[in-house]
Amino acid sequence: MERIAIISDIHGNLEALKAVFKDIENRGIKRIFCLGDIVSKGANSSDCLELVRKKCEVIIRGNNDQFIAKDRTNDNLSEIDRERLDWNQSMLTLEQRQFLNNLPFCYEFYMSGSLVRLFHASPKLIYDFIGDLDSIENKRSLFLPSENTISQEMADIVIYGHIHIQCSDNLYNRIRINVGSVGNALDFIRNQKYDANVMQTTRANYAIIEGEYGEKNKVGSFSYQFVKIPYNIDKELDANKSNIERDSYIHELKEGKYRDSKRIKDSFIARHIDISKI
Repeated sequence: MERIAIISDIHGNLEALKAVFKDIENRGIKRIFCLGDIVSKGANSSDCLELVRKKCEVIIRGNNDQFIAKDRTNDNLSEIDRERLDWNQSMLTLEQRQFLNNLPFCYEFYMSGSLVRLFHASPKLIYDFIGDLDSIENKRSLFLPSENTISQEMADIVIYGHIHIQCSDNLYNRIRINVGSVGNALDFIRNQKYDANVMQTTRANYAIIEGEYGEKNKVGSFSYQFVKIPYNIDKELDANKSNIERDSYIHELKEGKYRDSKRIKDSFIARHIDISKI
């Protein structure tokens, strides 16, 4: 049996990343996979990228990695997006941006007789948003192959990031796992009347899977667990005094709330998700 730690959505948060790597080391786990969005938001994207390159056996591309890595001189961006892009690119070398740009879209392997597929957001697109509130059909689409997947088989287990919330379920004898976010953990279902302590959301997230890695033909044991690690948020924010979106960064790290809640609600409405009680 082998354990694999799976991390995602670091977003330049060095203190959270170091805490997660330390916890993985303390558990004696040797194999680490990363599902992307290493950079953007925090002021330590370069250091985070180098740590991930050193520690992770598999790294796939996230939507923020893709956005920051490409040359967008001729893109028609808003003034805010152009400022955000320039600031984030200024923290990375050309070689680092080329590395991000060349990362694979997905990764596949067998574990205990199951086909496991890793991607950042969905098997089709790098920026899809499919979570617990989505329809069964939207969730089922996560198991389908696409022109971007390595094989054209339906996956038995899918593991992804992007939505920044740890969650899982079983659908049609298949398992959906979202590992949450190392550096930018959020929760979109919030109500002051019902909310528990915010640390339940703001701790650094990752997941561990366990099984017979590389075993295709023999059905064996498979298990997974979610991990939430406290880290020094104030120290991270002290290192972000030059962050051009510092107020938004403080809001997300301290409150566990997305900086643009209207955008999320509009997305839910577009997918016919009832948000009247959220």
